[in-house]
Amino acid sequence: MGKIKMKILVVALAATMMTFISTSTLAYYSTVGKATNVVTSGNIQFKIHEMTDQGKEFPKEGVYIVPGDVVSKKVSIESDCDHPFYLRVKMVYGIDAQELTAEDCFKLHIDEKHWKLRDGWYYYTDIVDPGETTPDVFSHVEIVGSEVDNSYIGKTLTLTVKAQAVQSENNPITDGNTYTASGWPKEADK
Repeated sequence: MGKIKMKILVVALAATMMTFISTSTLAYYSTVGKATNVVTSGNIQFKIHEMTDQGKEFPKEGVYIVPGDVVSKKVSIESDCDHPFYLRVKMVYGIDAQELTAEDCFKLHIDEKHWKLRDGWYYYTDIVDPGETTPDVFSHVEIVGSEVDNSYIGKTLTLTVKAQAVQSENNPITDGNTYTASGWPKEADK
């Protein structure tokens, strides 16, 4: 009986060894494979609206002004995409293609409740959701009479509104400050 037990033990050990060898061989061949992942990103789109107090579009050709005038110009931004985003705007002032500072000619009536100034940009204090239109950045432009003198006669003053947006999805901000979001474009050197 001792030989039978020994033969059974040898057969059992041989079967166990074959299982380990087969398992490692199967495991080796089963780890070979290829995966293809496709990631599609969305885009952010918006429209800048320039309106008057009467609800009409601000004239593309501009308006005639004299020093001291207060011009009705309401600027808001409308989301035109399926993704929420953070938004900032900047006003660029000029005269006959020469850039000015705001104090040279213009005084804007900014909505400081919804727009915060930082580094020359006005940041919207909330997320712009799909289809939403922001409150007006400003509602009126005052032509600073003490600065706009006779040397401006026949010249063209310009006020250009630039806007930039970055995604808000998976883009946390610090202390509720939208300017801390990642991805704001850097400005090109002048």
